[in-house]
Amino acid sequence: QIRLVESGGGLVQAGDSLRLSCAASGGTFSGYTMAWFRQAPGKERDFVAGVRYSNIDTWYAESVKGRLSISRDNARNTVYLQMNSLKPEDTAVYYCAADGSGGRWSVVVGYDYWGQGTQVTVSS
Repeated sequence: QIRLVESGGGLVQAGDSLRLSCAASGGTFSGYTMAWFRQAPGKERDFVAGVRYSNIDTWYAESVKGRLSISRDNARNTVYLQMNSLKPEDTAVYYCAADGSGGRWSVVVGYDYWGQGTQVTVSS
């Protein structure tokens, strides 16, 4: 069973950049589809970005295309979310998720394993 721990969140200003990390342990990391989701106060958890076994296959929510970028380092068992040109509407708790079935999911139910989340707050 894979375990996930996010880090890198914080308070930034609009236009700034931030990189989130998600360290995995307890499983064969390269065999998992990895994704980032986010949840703003009072809202549902939404898909942000996903990556399959290598950085060749990535996909994104339309709202973040061109600003956020997902990548993985299988040697370090870590997936990253590079966030550029941050906006106040990017404020949320960001969660890392893993799926061992090899799917290409953009929904919460597609993922079996979740981290505890890291808070990102973007001030205007």
